[in-house]
Amino acid sequence: MGIYLNPGNLPFRELVAYEYVDKTGLAAVVNRTIDTPLRLSCVSRPRRFGKSVAAQMLAAYYDRSCDSSAIFDKLELAKDPTYRQHLNQYHVILLDMAAMKTFAGGYDKLPQFIFKAVTMELRNELSNLQIPDGEDIGEFCIALSKVVELSGAKFVIIIDEWDAPIREAKDDAAVHDYLEFLHSLFKNTGMTERIFAAAYMTGILPIRRDGTQSAMSNFREYTVLEPGAFAPYVGFLEPEVQALCEKHDLPFSEMKKWYDGYSLPGGMEVYNPNSVMHAIESGSFHSYWSQTSAASVLIDYISLDFGGLGKTVAELLAGIETPVNTLTFRNDMKKYTNRDDVLTALTHLGYLTYNAERGTVRIPNEEIREEFAQAIHHVTHAETVRRVAESDKLFMDTALGNAEAVAAQIEKIHAEECSPLHYNREASLRAVIKLAYYTYKDNYLQFEELPAGVGYADIVYLPKKYSDWPALLIELKWNQEAEGAITQIKARNYPQALQGYGGALVLVGISYDRNAPPGQRRHTCVIETLEMKPS
Repeated sequence: MGIYLNPGNLPFRELVAYEYVDKTGLAAVVNRTIDTPLRLSCVSRPRRFGKSVAAQMLAAYYDRSCDSSAIFDKLELAKDPTYRQHLNQYHVILLDMAAMKTFAGGYDKLPQFIFKAVTMELRNELSNLQIPDGEDIGEFCIALSKVVELSGAKFVIIIDEWDAPIREAKDDAAVHDYLEFLHSLFKNTGMTERIFAAAYMTGILPIRRDGTQSAMSNFREYTVLEPGAFAPYVGFLEPEVQALCEKHDLPFSEMKKWYDGYSLPGGMEVYNPNSVMHAIESGSFHSYWSQTSAASVLIDYISLDFGGLGKTVAELLAGIETPVNTLTFRNDMKKYTNRDDVLTALTHLGYLTYNAERGTVRIPNEEIREEFAQAIHHVTHAETVRRVAESDKLFMDTALGNAEAVAAQIEKIHAEECSPLHYNREASLRAVIKLAYYTYKDNYLQFEELPAGVGYADIVYLPKKYSDWPALLIELKWNQEAEGAITQIKARNYPQALQGYGGALVLVGISYDRNAPPGQRRHTCVIETLEMKPS
C-alpha cells in the first residue's frame, strides 16, 4: 500500500467502525460511468460537505491492493448490481491537492512532486516493471500506461480539492503549470481512455468555461446548483439526520434549525455533515464555521463595493430571499463584476442556498446566519457600516422607549426599501421591520407570525440566554392610530406567546396613513413596557 497509489481501505474502515452515514451509493453512480465517454466526473460542493470522506470511500472500494468486501457487503452499495463487478478491481491514485501543497513545497512544485511520488510508489509496488523516473508528464503517462498494459488493470484517479491551486496559488505560472498537468492527463487523445477507467474530482469551484481550464472540458460537472445524480450523496439528507438524532438522543428540531437549509432540486433538504457530526460529538448546537478562517473570506466578499450589495446583505440577514442571476458568474473567485457574481460565489462556498425554481438565494440556517451577523461588524463598505449603525441605534431607541426616533427610522426604511407598488403590502411591512432591525442576531432570536393568543404576532425578538436586553413585540399598521396597534396586541393577547419568559417585554405599535401621497406618509409610534412573569 502506498500514500498516493493504492492507499488501501484503513481510513474508511475506521470511519465505518466509528460513525458513518451510508453514502456508498455514490460509487454506484461512478460505476455507471466506468469505461464510457462519461468516465470523467467533477463534483463541486461547499467546504465541509463530506467530499473528502467520499474520496476515501471510493478509494477503499476500487483499490485492488486490498479486500474491502467485509466493509461494503453491509452497506447500501452491496445492493447495486454493479457492486461485485468493480469491487477492488483497479489501481487507485488518490490525491488531495490542498494537503500535498505542504509536502511539495508549494503549488509551483506540485506537478513535479506528483510525478515523482506516484512513480516511486509504482516502482515499489510493481518492482518487476521498468518504470521511468517520471520527471515530466510524458514519462508519467507512459509509466501509467505500462502498468495498465502489464497488469491488465486500469486506474481510477480520485482528486480531492482539485481547485485548491487555482483558488490559493499566488503565482499565475503555478496555476498554468497545474492546468497543463491536468490537461496532459485528461486531454491526451487516446491515452486518457487507455489509462483511466474513471476519474472523480471534487472541489469548491465549478469548472470555468472560458477556455482557461480547457483541461477540464471533458469532465461532466455536478455543482451545488445542478447536482444531477450525485445530489443525495454529498451532504446529509433529512432522514439521515433524524436517524442520527434518535441514535444520540439529540433534538432534531434544533439540528434542523442550525444546519439544514441547503435545498437541492426536487425539494431535497441537505444538511452540513461536518457541523452535524460536531454537534453530535459535543452535544451542543452552535456555529462550527467560526473555528476556521472561513469568516474572513465572508468579510472579504460582503465588503466588495458593488451597488445594492449592502442592502442585499441586510435583506439576507433579515431572512428575506433575494433574486440572483447565476449565469453571470465565471467561476473565478478573484474576479467579480457585479452583485450577482458575489452572491453566486457565496452559494458555491455554502454561505447561501439557491432556489432554482424562484431564482433566489437565502441564508440557509442559524449557523450561517451567525457567521453573517459577526461578519457585518467588520465590513468596511460604507453602506453596510451605515446600516449596522442605524440598526444598532434603533434597538437602543426601542429598548429605551424613544418612540419618535423609532418612528422616524421605520419611516426612513419604509421609504427607502419599498417601491410605491409594494408599499402597503403586508409582506412588505414585515420586511421593513426586519430590515430596520437587521442586526438582531447580536442579542436576539427573531420570530415571525408567532402564534399568540388570538392570532399571530407580526415580529417578536426574544433575547438570547443571559442577555439583559428586553423582549420586543412589534406591530406595524396603517390607517389607525399607533395606539391601535398596541390595543390590538393586548386585545389579542399576543404577549401570551412569551408566557413563562421572565423579564421586560417592550410592545411597539407603529402606524402610518396609507392614503397620504408618497413622501408624506408620516409614521407614528407608541411604546409600552410590560413585566412578564417567569414560569
